[in-house]
Amino acid sequence: MEISRTELSSAAAASAGQALELRGAEILVKCLQAESVKYVWGYPGGAVLHIYDAFYKQDTIQHVLVRHEQAAVHAADGYARATGDVGVALVTSGPGVTNAITGIATAYMDSIPMVIITGQVPTAAIGLDAFQECDTVGITRPVVKHNFLVKDVRTLAEVMKKAFHIARTGRPGPVVVDIPKDVSFNKTPYTGYPDKVEMRSYKPVHKGHGGQLRKAVQLLMAARRPYIYSGGGVVLGNASEELRELADLLGAPSTNTLMGLGSISGTDPKFLGMLGMHGTIEANNAMQNCDVLLAVGARFDDRVIGNPKHFGQADRKIIHIDVDPSSISKRVKVDIPIVGDVKDVLRDLIAAIRETGTQLDPQALAGWWETIEGWRQRDCLKYDRGNKDVIKPQHVIETLWNMTKDVDTYITSDVGQHQMWAAQFYKFQQPRRWINSGGLGTMGVGIPYAMGVKLARPDSEVYCITGEGSVQMCIQELSTCLQYKTPIKIISLNNRYLGMVRQWQQLDYEGRYSHSYMDALPDFVKLAEAYGHVGMLIERPEDVEPALREARKLKDRTVFMDFRTDPTENVWPMVKAGQGITEMLLGSEDL
Repeated sequence: MEISRTELSSAAAASAGQALELRGAEILVKCLQAESVKYVWGYPGGAVLHIYDAFYKQDTIQHVLVRHEQAAVHAADGYARATGDVGVALVTSGPGVTNAITGIATAYMDSIPMVIITGQVPTAAIGLDAFQECDTVGITRPVVKHNFLVKDVRTLAEVMKKAFHIARTGRPGPVVVDIPKDVSFNKTPYTGYPDKVEMRSYKPVHKGHGGQLRKAVQLLMAARRPYIYSGGGVVLGNASEELRELADLLGAPSTNTLMGLGSISGTDPKFLGMLGMHGTIEANNAMQNCDVLLAVGARFDDRVIGNPKHFGQADRKIIHIDVDPSSISKRVKVDIPIVGDVKDVLRDLIAAIRETGTQLDPQALAGWWETIEGWRQRDCLKYDRGNKDVIKPQHVIETLWNMTKDVDTYITSDVGQHQMWAAQFYKFQQPRRWINSGGLGTMGVGIPYAMGVKLARPDSEVYCITGEGSVQMCIQELSTCLQYKTPIKIISLNNRYLGMVRQWQQLDYEGRYSHSYMDALPDFVKLAEAYGHVGMLIERPEDVEPALREARKLKDRTVFMDFRTDPTENVWPMVKAGQGITEMLLGSEDL
């Protein structure tokens, strides 16, 4: 829904003498219009009724009524991940806020730019245990980049400007704006949305330090076994083009974290696959055996490097580029830290390398690639492709990839085995096409993410890859899909287990499957149909491709595909907890 010029004009700064007497709720709407917000996901309640009344009186922002506040935040989060814009959610006070916490924490852990507007009891009632009151500022403080409690309607426009600025700049993140009911009702002269913001205590660094850049170039160009390790910061910083240019310039092998997939094309021969706990042999061995590691927008987290002591045994030099100085040397000591926007830093790094007129030692680089190709020969992602008796989950993902690789496709996922198989077997060729919860590992995000993505990209194909456990956590949002006509395709890899939990119990708990099985699953086909959608049950390997083709033909319908997959299948490779990055289990033969 496009914002009209009239609305934008009224939302922008007004000239002298044209101040409008507006209620706080009306000012809030004008602030959102000035920020070019197109969608707000939310759920009404008493504390936000003035705001909902203001939404009723405008037609430039579409409000999407979800069925649970957690889904409101997830859907806005998915929209933000796919577009790079700030996602906006609106919830009421008390349980509205507490229901939203999981979504806020999910966005915080993955550094997603969001503004969450929360209702609050009237200012005079704060602290008196009023109906549906909670300490929103206190509860959300650990899981937001910043939060505000607006006590005076006269400051509302300035607060909203700051909220969007904080959310989208530096290391992005969610910002909560808590608005008491009387603040949304009170009137004040509105002279327009601020055109700039000044915050003395918040000034993110954009450009990398020149001296550090020169040191990085010198170290990098002397490397004999270089390696590029990039994460979600490249995606969030819209720096994929620069990263690819650098990889091509150097001819160096590259890897992505789970959150960085797509920043280097999955079909590029220089891409070694995802690294980490379920990464490839070649990606993990290169990480441990390189002599110069260039880390870009990544944070050396526990799922990537395994045991830090094991990782620290290797003699290598590390260059680390990140917009957040607190992420540098947090888990792994680095040699050359560079703080700045990854896009700007990579541009300067490329220019500096070109100015030197040098290239990496071709003989050393050829030897390094020969070693890597030796690791690749192990085919660590192999599985029983010839099985005719039961559907292998990897086969479903590979079939989807082969069907959709030439069209603009977005893949959302929930959390568990299906998430790892999607990351391993779908070769993402562009950034922002892989939408999943990495840091917090939140089950239930898949459908709300897909709803948000489909509204953002209505002409693209949007698939939610999930499991029968995860999908039930926000399955009520199938109702939202129908109401707002977001025809997503849901691929449920149904193995009748909480698969990743079962896998750990098999490996570490001697097969004691404590509460990881599902004995009372619904009939997902009938459930999908009850919500007004199309349901499919797929039980044979030969039916996988025909089912996916049929679902793709139903462009205007949400389709729930219940694939009954092998309940014994595990995700390989795997680095067990406490082990080093190269201490991988490649399959059941290693147990």
